[in-house]
Amino acid sequence: MIQHLETDGVPTLLAPTGGPMRAGLTFRVGTADETLARHGITHLLEHLVLAPLGTADYHFNGATGPTFTTFHMQGSAPDIATFLTSVCANLTDLPTGRLEVEKDILRTEWSSRGSAAIDDIPLWRHGARDHGLSSYPEWGLGRLTAEELRQWAACWFTRENAVLWIAGDRVPEGLRLDLPAGSRQPVPAASSALPTTPAYFVHGSRAVVLDAVVRRRTSANVFAEVLERELFRALRQDAGLSYTIGSGYEPRGDGQAHLRALADSLAEKQDAVLGGFIDVLAKLRVGRIEQSDLDAVVAKRIDMYATAEADATRLPAYAFNLLTGEPNRTIDEQLAQLKAVTLADLHEVAQEAYASALLMVPNGTSADWAGFTAAPTSSESTVAGTTYRARDDDSRLLIGTEGVSHLSAGGTLTVTYADCAAMLAWPDGARQLIGHDAIVLHIEPTLFDTRPAAMQVIDSGVPIDRQITMPPRDPESIPQPRTLREAREHLARPKRAGWEVLLMVLSGLATLVVGGFTLLLTIGMLISPTAEEDVAVLWGAVVIGWLLTVILALPIVLLTRGRRR
Repeated sequence: MIQHLETDGVPTLLAPTGGPMRAGLTFRVGTADETLARHGITHLLEHLVLAPLGTADYHFNGATGPTFTTFHMQGSAPDIATFLTSVCANLTDLPTGRLEVEKDILRTEWSSRGSAAIDDIPLWRHGARDHGLSSYPEWGLGRLTAEELRQWAACWFTRENAVLWIAGDRVPEGLRLDLPAGSRQPVPAASSALPTTPAYFVHGSRAVVLDAVVRRRTSANVFAEVLERELFRALRQDAGLSYTIGSGYEPRGDGQAHLRALADSLAEKQDAVLGGFIDVLAKLRVGRIEQSDLDAVVAKRIDMYATAEADATRLPAYAFNLLTGEPNRTIDEQLAQLKAVTLADLHEVAQEAYASALLMVPNGTSADWAGFTAAPTSSESTVAGTTYRARDDDSRLLIGTEGVSHLSAGGTLTVTYADCAAMLAWPDGARQLIGHDAIVLHIEPTLFDTRPAAMQVIDSGVPIDRQITMPPRDPESIPQPRTLREAREHLARPKRAGWEVLLMVLSGLATLVVGGFTLLLTIGMLISPTAEEDVAVLWGAVVIGWLLTVILALPIVLLTRGRRR
C-alpha cells in the first residue's frame, strides 16, 4: 500500500520494496512548458544541478520529459538523503560555473543520439510549441543566461510543484528538501497543427506509425496492447512482413493520453505493411475484436498487480497523477476497473483512436485511399509585401511588415512575425523562420535578389526574444546560384601541366596518322583483290597497325580518366 506523507512541505509517497531503496523527486515542469526560442532550459538546469555531485558508488540520474522532470537514485538510505538534499540545495543556489561546459555536453548529446521513427510525430501533431517541442533540437541553449536559469528554477522547482516518492520502508533520516515556496503548475494546453483528422504524413523511415489522442481510461490502456497483438498476428505471424511490432500508452496529464503503435518493414514491403496496418485499424474500428485478446491482456495485468513490487513500481506514475491532479487508485480499484473492461469498451476506444489518428507512412506511399487526409506542408495564405525573385528559378519571396511568404511551384510557405516560434540567424545573412504550425521558411540571400533593407525588415519584425544566433557556416556550405556555382567549379578544376598537354597532342597526332593508314589498308583489303601470297603479310600489317593505334591512344585515355577522378 502507498502511504501519503509530507517532507518539508513536499508531498511524499512511500511504498515497500523487496529490493534496494530507490527514490525520486519529481517536478511538474518539462519541455512542453518552454518556447522554441528557449528550448533546452529545463534540460540544462537538470544537468547543472547534477554536475557538482560528480561520480558515486550508487546510481543516480535526472530525466526531463514533456511535462515533468525527475531526479532519482538507488542506494542506501544515507546516500539517498545526501543526494536529494544536495539536489534541492543546488536548485536553490544554482551552480552556474559549468554553464558553458554543460551547454556543449547537451549539444553533443543531441548530435549523437539515434533517430527514432516516432521522433517527428509531436511536431506534426502539435507544431513548434508545447508538446511539439520534443521533436526539435535544443536551439535555445546558446542564448540562455545564468539569471534566466535562476528565474526558471524559482518559478518551477518549488515545494508546491514537487512530489517525493520512495520505494523503501521509511523516509531517510537527515533528508532535507529545502525548496522555495511556489504554486502547483497546470499542464499546458496541447496545441494542434492538424486542420482535420484522421491525417497522415510521409517520412523517410521505413516504418508505419500510428499516433492517436484518446481519453485517459483503463480501456484505452488495454486497447493499446490488444492493438499490438492484432498487428503482431497480422503483419509478423501471418504475412511475415514486419519484425518489430510495438505499442504504447502515455498519459499527457490533462485527461488525455497518446496511444501509439509501430510496425517496421523492408523497402520492397512498405506498401504491404501499410495496407496490412490500415486493415487492422479498420477491423478494430468496426468492432471485430477477439475476446481471447482481451482476456490475455487482462490476465497479464492481473499478474503484474499480484507481485510484491506492484506498489513500488507504481510510484512514478502515482507521483505524476498527484502533480497533475488526476485520480490515484488503489490496486484493488484498478483491478476492478481492469476486469470490467468489455469488447464494447475497446470498440469505443478504436473509434476514438481512428477519429484522432495521425499516421506516419514511408516515402513513396500515401494513406488518402483509406480516408486519411494529408497533413499540411504548405500555407493557405500569403502576406502583402515587396517581391524578391530567385536567381535560379521562378520562385519568389514576399517580405512585408507582417511576415514573409515563399511562393514556388511546390506551394506557398508563410510565417507571420506574430506566429513565428523562432528565427535562426546566421552571420552570413541566412534566416530560417519557424511558425507555430511547424512551417519552415528558409531564406538564403545568395539565392534571392534581396536587399539589406529587406533583411532588416525581417529582423525587426521577429521579436528579439525569438531570435537565435547560429554559429558561422563553412563558406563552401553556403548555397550559390547555379551560374556562379558552375563558374566556381570550372575555376576550381585543376589545370593540366605543360608536359601533359604536349604528350596528349603528340599522342593524338600519332594515333590519327597510324590509325588513318591502318583504316585505309583495312578497307583496301576488303574491297580489292589481293594476290594470295600477299594476303597473310597485309593482314598481319593490319593487326599490327590497330595494336599500335591503341597503344598510341593510351596516354590520352589515362590522362583523361585521371582528371575525372
